[in-house]
Amino acid sequence: VEEVANVSLVGSACEVVSAACASSRESQPCLSSVCDAAEKGVQSVTQATASCVQPVLATLEPHVAAASEYAAEGLDKLGEKLPLPPKPVEQILSDTKEVLSSIVAEVKEAVSS
Repeated sequence: VEEVANVSLVGSACEVVSAACASSRESQPCLSSVCDAAEKGVQSVTQATASCVQPVLATLEPHVAAASEYAAEGLDKLGEKLPLPPKPVEQILSDTKEVLSSIVAEVKEAVSS
C-alpha cells in the first residue's frame, strides 16, 4: 500500500481528491456535516474491526509479509514495463486539455477551409 501511495501519480490524484473534498465542505455546509458523520462512522467501524482482526493478523503475519513482498516485486516490474509519468495529475490534465484544444483548432481550420 505504501509503495502504491508513493507513486507520484497516485499521490497527486489523492491530493486532488482531498482538495476537492475540502472545497466541497467549505462551500456546502450541509455536505460538511454529512461528511463529518460519515467519517466518524468509518472511524468507529475501522477501530472495531481492527481490534477484532488483530489476533487473526498476528497469526497470518508471515503470509501477509510474503504477499506484500510479491506485490512489491510486481509493482517494480510494472514500473519497469509501464513507467508512470512523474508529473502531478493537474499537469497531466492541463497537458491533455492543451493537446485536445490544439486538435480541435486544427479540425475547425480544416473544416472552414
